[in-house]
Amino acid sequence: MSAPILKNYAADEWVEGDGNLVAIPSAVTGETVAKTSSSGLNFEAMLEHGRTIGGPALRQLTFHDRAYILKDLGKAIMERKEELYALNFHSGATRKDGWIDIEGGAGTLFSMSSTGRRYLPDDRILMDGPAEQISRHGTFMGQHIYTPLQGVAVHINAFNFPVWGMLEKLAPTFLAGMPSIVKPATATAYLAEAAFRIMIETGRLPEGAVQLIVGSTGNLFDHLTGQDVVSFTGSASTASKLKTHPRITGQSVRFVAEQDSLNASVLGPDATPDTPEFDLFVKEVVREMTVKAGQKCTAIRRAIVHRSVLRATEEALKARLVKIVVGDPANDEVRMGALVSQAQRDDVREKVATLTTESEIVFGDPYNVDVIGGDIKDGAFISPILLRCDNPGKAIKAHEVEAFGPVSTLMPYDDVHDAIRLCNRGEGSLVMSLFTHDRDVARDFALDAGAYHGRIAIINRDSAKESTGHGSPLPVLVHGGPGRAGGGEELGGVRGVKHYMQRTAIQGSPSIISGVTNSWMKGADIDAGAPHPFRLKFGELEIGKTIETKSRTITLDDIEHFAEFTGDTFYAHMDEDAAKANPFFPGRVAHGYLILSFAAGLFVDPAPGPVLANYGLDELRFLTPIPAGDTIKVRLTAKSKKKRNDDYGEVRWDVLVTNQDDEAVASYDLLTMNAI
Repeated sequence: MSAPILKNYAADEWVEGDGNLVAIPSAVTGETVAKTSSSGLNFEAMLEHGRTIGGPALRQLTFHDRAYILKDLGKAIMERKEELYALNFHSGATRKDGWIDIEGGAGTLFSMSSTGRRYLPDDRILMDGPAEQISRHGTFMGQHIYTPLQGVAVHINAFNFPVWGMLEKLAPTFLAGMPSIVKPATATAYLAEAAFRIMIETGRLPEGAVQLIVGSTGNLFDHLTGQDVVSFTGSASTASKLKTHPRITGQSVRFVAEQDSLNASVLGPDATPDTPEFDLFVKEVVREMTVKAGQKCTAIRRAIVHRSVLRATEEALKARLVKIVVGDPANDEVRMGALVSQAQRDDVREKVATLTTESEIVFGDPYNVDVIGGDIKDGAFISPILLRCDNPGKAIKAHEVEAFGPVSTLMPYDDVHDAIRLCNRGEGSLVMSLFTHDRDVARDFALDAGAYHGRIAIINRDSAKESTGHGSPLPVLVHGGPGRAGGGEELGGVRGVKHYMQRTAIQGSPSIISGVTNSWMKGADIDAGAPHPFRLKFGELEIGKTIETKSRTITLDDIEHFAEFTGDTFYAHMDEDAAKANPFFPGRVAHGYLILSFAAGLFVDPAPGPVLANYGLDELRFLTPIPAGDTIKVRLTAKSKKKRNDDYGEVRWDVLVTNQDDEAVASYDLLTMNAI
């Protein structure tokens, strides 16, 4: 049976390339898995379709609308994951490797969906930070906002994670409200295309929201604009070529790069062979060498240990590596599959040869490996290879050359500062890990190595059980790094979403800015008329709806009763002389929480109604002390709303407590859950 021809998805249609088919071989047998071509595609039209159809459709949706779509896409991937696992083996990956890619990809969709619903408004504009008062009386204000870029995000993905790599870019882009054109690496495009097809078949994606190119990008870059974004994962050399494209530089196109790097893992000086950290380190290095056959942008390329434990570490690593079974990844006995292609295998061999000019191979053979199943001749199998560099301070290649496969170099350090210098010799990495139980060592690394690494995983006996390990990027944390790692970031929760949005400073009156942002700010118009705000359902409540309460005088009996009732007999409330000696107080004053309690008593409408629960307080500040005899009143204003589900939503209220002289006594945000 002939191999299937992969199709592109252009302008909401599945399109087969019109010739020049490229065969994609199985990494295990060498047989053709699929054929692909993008010849004949109109790349300029694809970009225009995204801008004119996909962008407007996405921007009509709120962050929450988009988040729910991401959740449904994740469900679809999970429901049909076995289809993807069946293809996964052709890439040389074991089922465990595939779990990271396939179910990890779906998990990224779920995580970003949760991020969107939890941290972003049910709106189309995102505010950035608090308002800025830029006039004396507060009639002219400033507010930073984010809105979606009005171009297309072009995603250039790597071969090693065809599903997760696609979805880690797609999720924040989609959540931001920006359409995407996805370009998977050809070597594993069959798996990316299958996952992409599953998402299209949900029917949940707006027209023009996503498109797919399963071959060359042709002249796509020639038609980019300053509203477009290129998000790239791959080698530094390819990134350099792309980011210096005349259109990228001429149009100031945003370029987000996540490049392969020489990530390091350090065994702290406190970790000796009889400590848990030593065993954890050895296990992690071997795992990072063999998962995905070492084809991970986060894999440990340099294992750095104190010189006193160099030989012991080498022996412990070899004892684990010798147990690694290489072969057909579909075989349950196999621990490590093949590299993605013979071209990749040849590249690894070449890089290992370069590394051996400064290091010695102490385990493995680039040209010989025992294989269970698979085709040793036509497959792309290679042995795990451990090198040892005895003088890393003088080495150059060990800190510059990456063999993108199951290869790591063991090297010694003399003290903590030497270890940090060696880590930083990589000139920028996606991640470094540190195995230590010493907090001072951890702090030294954070201070002196942080500038060179996008993520630092500090692992020890306390965290190991729940740790996600050295090489697992997480949707809530940034994935990227400085220097050699590309200088960009992906993921990171809301941080990742902002890569695809424009930050703009808007200026105007409080009412105008409140109207733009759908969030009330101090000084904006209010509606203090009937009914009481707590009588209005979530959908009926308008931003700016306010109640201004009657006043209440606080007596000495109130203060003493509150102290006795709560047990809070702090001297500022109970000892006149001691309170007067405190420069903050005029004498005995009311408890801050007494003020909050009395404030609630002033603005609460006690009868059953739409307000279901008090959810909490944010930004609480006590501003002016209240002695006995002072009077307080409250202004409560609906500030913003966020729907939680079909039954209720969260309302954020601005609360200002003032005294008889209209001085601010306390301010805070009150959160309530209100029935829809």
